[in-house]
Amino acid sequence: MPSRSSKDHDFTTVARRVVEQAIGEHLDGTPLEDPNKGKNPAAVALGKLGGAKGGKARAKALSPKQRIDIARIAAEARWKKG
Repeated sequence: MPSRSSKDHDFTTVARRVVEQAIGEHLDGTPLEDPNKGKNPAAVALGKLGGAKGGKARAKALSPKQRIDIARIAAEARWKKG
């Protein structure tokens, strides 16, 4: 993951980004970059659909013991970091 500069966290920079997203264009009137440009629209739609139901569907398919084991491993990993 690329490192972020302190400029990315500056209050005015974040506020400007929020306003631009709200109005749908840059403050100078140029359109915002399309994050889905060059992507297959059908693939994007399928990805959103699968992402929305993925965790719930996986949890439903697992047995209670499997869920407990997964949670235990995750908790151990979190405690190792600290």
